[in-house]
Amino acid sequence: MCSADDACPLSDREMRAWARLEAVVELLPGALDSQLQRDAQLTHFDYLVLAKLADHDEHAMRMTQLASSTNATLPRLSHVVTRLEHRGFVERTTCSSDRRVTIARLTDDGLAKVVSSTPGHVRNVRDIVIDQLTAEQVGQLSEICNRLLHRLDPENRLEVCRGHD
Repeated sequence: MCSADDACPLSDREMRAWARLEAVVELLPGALDSQLQRDAQLTHFDYLVLAKLADHDEHAMRMTQLASSTNATLPRLSHVVTRLEHRGFVERTTCSSDRRVTIARLTDDGLAKVVSSTPGHVRNVRDIVIDQLTAEQVGQLSEICNRLLHRLDPENRLEVCRGHD
């Protein structure tokens, strides 16, 4: 048994599982980005920002909440929102009740962009992940990710539903 101060070596089976997860984590963003860049002229992060706004009440969120729910720093998010503003997809306003708060709001063009980009993105997600698994494996993947998210995001900052399927 390893003490709390010692790192227990991974077994061969654990090392294979870890190496495979690490490879998926490294390769998946590029695969998602390339399809969205090619078909929608968006990065995956651009799409995520637009989709988060589209799913939120009145298609608007405080920049701090949007940063938290996309796991971005405020400077990174601000840079991306500026780029999306220049393309006419997002607008920033000041909160009427607290002038220190900046609100990001999806424009009509931004909503149209996320709606038109979603089918291709979903096809890509299906092709890369979902259709590679059986229905039982999809459930297992969901449960595995749920367990990992409880450890990695205990406050549910990314606003991922953690209920059972």
